[in-house]
Amino acid sequence: MLKVENLSITYSGDGQETHAVSEVSFILEQGQSMGIIGESGSGKTTLGLAIMGILRPTAKITGTIEYNKINLRELSQRQLDMYRWKHIAMVFQNGLDILNPLMTVNEQIKECIIRHTKIKSHDADSRVKELLGQVGLDTSVADSLPHQLSGGMRQKVLIAMALACDPKVLIVDEPTSSLDAVSKEEIIELLAYLQHQKRFAMIVISHDFSVITRLTDKMCVMYRGHILEEGLTRDILENPLHPYTRGLINSSPSLNPYQDLWGIPRASEAATEEGCSFYPRCNQKEDICKSQKPKLKYASLERKVACNQGGIITLLKARGINKTYSFKGNKICACKDCHMSIRAGEIIALIGQSGSGKTTLASILSGYLEPESGNIEFLGQTIKQHEFTSQLRGIQMVFQDPFSSINKQFTVLQAVKEPLDILKLYNTDERTAMVKQALADVELACDNTFLNRRCFTLSGGQRQRVAIARSLVLKPRLLIADEISSMLDPSTQANILRLLKGLQNALGFSMIYITHDLDIARKIADKLYIMHKGEIVETGPARKVFDNPKSEYARKLISKNS
Repeated sequence: MLKVENLSITYSGDGQETHAVSEVSFILEQGQSMGIIGESGSGKTTLGLAIMGILRPTAKITGTIEYNKINLRELSQRQLDMYRWKHIAMVFQNGLDILNPLMTVNEQIKECIIRHTKIKSHDADSRVKELLGQVGLDTSVADSLPHQLSGGMRQKVLIAMALACDPKVLIVDEPTSSLDAVSKEEIIELLAYLQHQKRFAMIVISHDFSVITRLTDKMCVMYRGHILEEGLTRDILENPLHPYTRGLINSSPSLNPYQDLWGIPRASEAATEEGCSFYPRCNQKEDICKSQKPKLKYASLERKVACNQGGIITLLKARGINKTYSFKGNKICACKDCHMSIRAGEIIALIGQSGSGKTTLASILSGYLEPESGNIEFLGQTIKQHEFTSQLRGIQMVFQDPFSSINKQFTVLQAVKEPLDILKLYNTDERTAMVKQALADVELACDNTFLNRRCFTLSGGQRQRVAIARSLVLKPRLLIADEISSMLDPSTQANILRLLKGLQNALGFSMIYITHDLDIARKIADKLYIMHKGEIVETGPARKVFDNPKSEYARKLISKNS
């Protein structure tokens, strides 16, 4: 029914060109509903206006927009006016800006009907009342001026106006963005009902996942004019493939009722014309991303992603990990057939009671212990003991006890710089500069007085920050944090957690956070692994596990913490 192919829209001004939409393609069939989601300025509304044919005259457009195999871009304005509203209509975002403040509701809807259909004036009055009834408004609203109506009522008037000529395609732009919760729910239910009853195709433009989730079958994720991901709505929400999509999902209060929200980090540099538009903000960027623009390609039968690395990469994968200890003639199974995977930029909470095997598994994953059997891969390479903990951009571990994990006789400078000294990386001045940056990252002083303090003079919270700085100085891709706040007072614990989550969000490393505290896991984790007696008994997205645990042990653990 509607086919958009290689659509690009550029605006010129002040000697510069702004690419509002870049090479966008999609197909929308009769009765389908498609969401377009992205941050403000991503090109969503411009795309909708282009389909309607009402862009500003200064817009330069290339590509095709076909409706029932007719290229709308080849039509004159007069011909296009025959399709607009009658075949393709749009519900605009702000009723006060769109509706004429000097005309009644009846006059405005009636004008649309008379202009685009053969209905006469007298019959148009009846049609207005019929439309108002369809959107749940009393017919008395017909005589009202826009300012006399609530926001929700004005939105219903815009919907009635868009449906006045029975269009086959309805574009809905941010239908609930300025509404209260009750009005928002009414508009969502109304649009869902009307689309089901009338079977029109619908494009829902929104930055709100709760709207997209309720109203659409499939969705496109836009960023700076590009579609970065496309697929069925439920599939994208369950398993986002692009780092930007995951960032949007993790920023949504409706999808993350437990977690603290951080949003996607701001760009640290400008994107290049030839490279990926998301490169400056991406937590898995490589050099190729700066110079090569990714194409939107199939990742599976119904999924597309525009990423030079094929989407979010798997950083670490462990399969069949086993480890047994002997104690007083008895064998204790610390890890039994454990499996785990962690993707770039992901936070995993490894949960379990004391003695469940969490620290043993973490030590194996980081290369400090050898498993008796099993396989561990880091970026597709099999881990050998200490191999990835003794290199830049590898794996680092922050231990539970800040009083024993660092040589207390070291100065702060020596403690943080030691990994660089051992690996003989950089010269002395460069090492010191890296230490100062790592200390600044963990919100500690980096003047000479503090650098020369002995570690035994530091508080517990300061020592733990130094331990984190010591791990971050090697710029790890994966940080394993083992109960790092359990020995701290509540205030210091909260500060350390806030610091660590902030660093993870800003620097983009993945993290395995080991804890027995479910409240902490709720706050920070994307995914949960629950261990019991050496076995992983439950795994899944944090929200799903907390809401509906499957295993008996997980249900018992979570119910006790509720």
